[in-house]
Amino acid sequence: MCGKFQSPEPQDNNGSTPNPQLQPIINLDHGDPTMYESYWKQFGQKYSTNISVSQSLSYFANPKNLCWFLEPKLEEQIKNIHEVVGNAVVENRHVVVGTGSSQLILAAMYALSDPLNDPNPVSVVSASPYYSSYPEMADFLRSGLFKWAGDARTFDKDGPYIEMVTTPNNPDGFIREPVVNRAKGMPVHDLAYYWPQYTAITSAADHDIMLFTVSKCTGHAGSRIGWAIVKDEAVARKMVKFIEVSSIGVSKEAQNRAATILEIISLSCSTKSDDNKLEHFFEYSHALMAERWKKLREAIKNNKLFHLAKFPKLHCNFAKDYTETYPAFAWMKCNESGVDCEKLLKGHKILTRNGKKFGSDEEYVRISMLSRDEEFDLFLQRISAIVHHDN
Repeated sequence: MCGKFQSPEPQDNNGSTPNPQLQPIINLDHGDPTMYESYWKQFGQKYSTNISVSQSLSYFANPKNLCWFLEPKLEEQIKNIHEVVGNAVVENRHVVVGTGSSQLILAAMYALSDPLNDPNPVSVVSASPYYSSYPEMADFLRSGLFKWAGDARTFDKDGPYIEMVTTPNNPDGFIREPVVNRAKGMPVHDLAYYWPQYTAITSAADHDIMLFTVSKCTGHAGSRIGWAIVKDEAVARKMVKFIEVSSIGVSKEAQNRAATILEIISLSCSTKSDDNKLEHFFEYSHALMAERWKKLREAIKNNKLFHLAKFPKLHCNFAKDYTETYPAFAWMKCNESGVDCEKLLKGHKILTRNGKKFGSDEEYVRISMLSRDEEFDLFLQRISAIVHHDN
């Protein structure tokens, strides 16, 4: 059974309450970043990427580059945005572009496991709650090179292993470090959410493999562009080989669009340009995230059924001030023992992702905070009306 409503949703023009069965489904299962549309729509056609039919015919972007399909403009703008924000070390590092960070995760697993020539698959672990796609990605092709081995906190197998470290973490938003910390460990840092709108930039990340994506930085998930910043040349070459075999590179049109988008964001952060009339992207998106989190906390503050974690204020080097954490997802717990929170919310036509998919419990759900305004507002109306759960 589903939770009861404290009050109905807004009435229709005739003053009657709409039939709950006819209400629209709110899909907050996926982290589809349509929230950012409000920022980008203000530009209209002023900033667009025009590619003629005579361009981008070759497979190669720069044959002399280690990542030969990486467009020079995109590499330049990737390095520039990291220098502007200060969230990653890029000097003397190799940049590898991929079709979203999903392809790069697999490329990293391949690059780290293939040279070992181990007769057994290398274990892939991540501390629970972990990104729900890690298990499926590791096991999808049933590779003999690597295999999902579960929660890093309970991992006790000898030998080499790959540890996925997502920080800030998806789904709960907390800062993470490697958990296993053994001699043969190979950490991969997934930093998709290490941007100022979500968390304080406390230092420039400096790890062996760091993964980023435009989808969570800028909101352009449909462009399918991600990049890895890699220290070791041999590992970077292996990652490039994986992408070469799986997709023979990455779309040049998507790369050039991503380069333009990153350039706009960097320009919006600049105070030196006389022609700069761009609204500061990170200030805008940080304010939007702050407002959404405030509204969600207010919606459940008098409700003993749901619980959200609190985050400490940290000094952000980018903002030059103490800032709060506003994760892209809400990791919400239903306080009543044994309640399937996903099922409870689904009864009110709110689709979320069950905590079990993250290696946690069914009392938890992951809720996207990145939907369009109208969807998010309707979600707030519905969740504020759920007062308790019926057995």
